[in-house]
Amino acid sequence: MNEAARKIAAIAPAEPHYREAPNNIEAEQALLGAILVNNDAYYRVSDFLKPIHLYEPLHRKIFEVAGDIIRMGKTANPVTIKTFLPAEEKVGDMTVAQYLARLATEAVSIINAEDYGRAIYDLALRRALITIGEDMVNIAYDAPLDMPPQTQIEDTERRLFELAENGRYDGGFQAFNDAVALAIDMAAVAKERDGGLSGISTGIHSLDSKMGGLQRSDLIILAGRPGMGKTSLATNIAYNIAAAYEGEVQPDGSTKAKNGGVVGFYSLEMSSEQLATRIISEQTEVSSSKIRRGDINDADFEKLVACSMMMQKVPLYIDQTGGISIAQLSARARRLKRQRGLDVLVVDYVQLMTGSGKSNENRVQEITQITTGLKALGKELNVPIIALSQLSRAVESRDDKRPQLSDLRESGSIEQDADVVLFVFREEYYVKNAEPRDPADPKYAEWEALFDKVKGTADVIIAKQRHGPTGTVKLAFQSEFTRFADLADSSFLQYEEH
Repeated sequence: MNEAARKIAAIAPAEPHYREAPNNIEAEQALLGAILVNNDAYYRVSDFLKPIHLYEPLHRKIFEVAGDIIRMGKTANPVTIKTFLPAEEKVGDMTVAQYLARLATEAVSIINAEDYGRAIYDLALRRALITIGEDMVNIAYDAPLDMPPQTQIEDTERRLFELAENGRYDGGFQAFNDAVALAIDMAAVAKERDGGLSGISTGIHSLDSKMGGLQRSDLIILAGRPGMGKTSLATNIAYNIAAAYEGEVQPDGSTKAKNGGVVGFYSLEMSSEQLATRIISEQTEVSSSKIRRGDINDADFEKLVACSMMMQKVPLYIDQTGGISIAQLSARARRLKRQRGLDVLVVDYVQLMTGSGKSNENRVQEITQITTGLKALGKELNVPIIALSQLSRAVESRDDKRPQLSDLRESGSIEQDADVVLFVFREEYYVKNAEPRDPADPKYAEWEALFDKVKGTADVIIAKQRHGPTGTVKLAFQSEFTRFADLADSSFLQYEEH
């Protein structure tokens, strides 16, 4: 060979090596053989294993046909199945009928059927991972114009999270004794938790006593007209939960909240600095307006510094992106749960979000999509979601300003999808605006008596609750500190009714 030929040979590509997708044909054969010998083996895997999970196309068809026959109450064996399979197809030098007979003949036992099913399912998950990875690379190389990188990231995260959540062997029907055991475990956890609650404590005892805390996977709508303090109440609850956080290391190395929890707060209306100012004001009892103006003395400033040092350890995470879509919110919530943990999610507020559908959808459809998405996200992440909502102006046109479920703005789906609906109502706000101009007016004394009665108080109306009673909880409210608290709190005894 001359020198040129030798150089060409040196740079010539080697024999291409093809990697086969992960599979285990022997496990598939063993499972199918077990099913053909004893149809009970099918029910050991049918909860989680579907035909698409098998790698070999013929095996998929056999599993599908066997399942159809068994569910009809008939017996699936090589004789009954072969009539539904292509007779002309060959498996090596065997016909399909001979192959079915071979599978049944070589089947040893159905004892390991579930183990075979799990092995097949795990390999199917690995193939799905490979598909997601390949799609991600291919789209990144040749992305369509209507799919920016951020959308691709969110789509990939969604697919991975779905795979992680669906790639489990649990699900399906539970025996009643298992459900009873879970209920007893929940009661034991509630007994050990501070306050004896089944859910996560809001830090406001009178509210907890009515609701039993915030229940996991619940969608809690917190609504009110502007000026009622719905953001303040949500902020108070979020900080109380985060400040009470106590983690407990589980046997698998993960950390689970024993008390309190990790909180994610989507602040679509206010910046993170404004939200932090509210929390600092509440904790230090320094007026938020003074903090914004810098009208504070040295003692107050020391309070602020000490409070900020303490707050740095609190697991409260704020996302201040405006106009976020339900798809973006879901992707970021999944990421937070994966990276930091997540026990409670707060969204301030629903009407500032956008749907993930077409831009020509009307607003009612969009709000429906958002609330349905929030409910699904709560179940997916197994966390309570507190979503703030505006009320329609119909409240202002009534003599009785107390809100009703029909006042929820823009969509009946908010009421429908919510597990709990809370209304914040401060009569003080309306009474103050009705002050007579002339102090000499005979009605002024009557107004003053009413104002003194309602001053510093707020009602949280539980208008809907799937798991408990409805009713009204009376709280104390200090507007200068944007703080809600129990009336029994010593700071607010002056407002308690006797």
